[in-house]
Amino acid sequence: MEKIVLSLFLIFILFPISAGFSQEANIHSSSLSVILTSDSPYIYKDDEGYTVVVGAVKNINNLASFTNVQVHVNFYDDASSQPLETTEGGTILQVIPPLGTSPYVIKSKFPNPDISQVSVSLQKFDSSTSKSKQLSVGYSNVVLDENLRFTGVLKNGAAPINNTNVYLAFYDAFQPPRIVRVDTIPIGNVEPNRIVNFNFNEKIETRSVGFLLFSESNAFYSDFIDVKFPEPETRTKLVTISDVSVTDSQGKKLSDVKVGSPVKIQSESWIQFSADQKSEETPYTYYVQIKQSGKTPFVEFLEKHDGNYIGANKQFQSIDWVPEHGGLFFIETFVWDRDNIPIADKGPIALIIVN
Repeated sequence: MEKIVLSLFLIFILFPISAGFSQEANIHSSSLSVILTSDSPYIYKDDEGYTVVVGAVKNINNLASFTNVQVHVNFYDDASSQPLETTEGGTILQVIPPLGTSPYVIKSKFPNPDISQVSVSLQKFDSSTSKSKQLSVGYSNVVLDENLRFTGVLKNGAAPINNTNVYLAFYDAFQPPRIVRVDTIPIGNVEPNRIVNFNFNEKIETRSVGFLLFSESNAFYSDFIDVKFPEPETRTKLVTISDVSVTDSQGKKLSDVKVGSPVKIQSESWIQFSADQKSEETPYTYYVQIKQSGKTPFVEFLEKHDGNYIGANKQFQSIDWVPEHGGLFFIETFVWDRDNIPIADKGPIALIIVN
């Protein structure tokens, strides 16, 4: 069976995320409610220079379904508060069922190297007749080496269907996870009670640690199946993160800070041995993610620092942060290699109160 896969991720650039970018956006009426999920959207530039935004929309209504969900994106540079361009796009699912979630993928209209920030909001949605959950998807024989390979199966319900697709929404290791890529496998028309086999064999975004497998047709949809990747030997953790703290400019450790006061997020990490025994050099990227506590915590801040371990040694990382909102915040730290593969377990969580 011929398979056409919509592969959206070729190269990526991770941009700093503003607080307004990561807060939930809501549209409410007397009976409807749809939100952007609280995880920060993922942003990258493709090989042609277009900026792509990947995220998710959630239906928090337990009775109604929605369609024609429109996501509005403003693209900015670092110099002006006026957007360089704006664009809108829909969700992957045509109809989002009650309490359901759908990814979205929106690309800038033009390839523009000056784009460095985005803002995302919901524009509109319409109520919809609910689809029936009569599709089911499954998988087996998952192998991850240079490519991700597995065999899949789609089972239809009691009626003929058309415009049927199977989707893979890849997610990363951040908490909450971010969707970083969506692939589509077109299936087409399926007769009642039929089983369709499909295969996947593609190079994937190395940042991914798993994917959500789901399907939709003109009339039916399936549950989401969470598929976590097997841990290859190359992902053995080389680095240990410790002593995560918040300090002022003089290095004094803080337990609470003021809104608008610049602070430093510091930690130390040490590498057990070099990943490259010939050069004894291990390039890495250090990430700091700060989430506000609450029933649905959102990402307040995300920043990175690139460095190199020389041999087996200890390093101290520091990233500046200016709190923009008050509350209790959780600070998470990560170390990944330059292929976007984690080489350390997540560092110890630090807490900070912002007044």
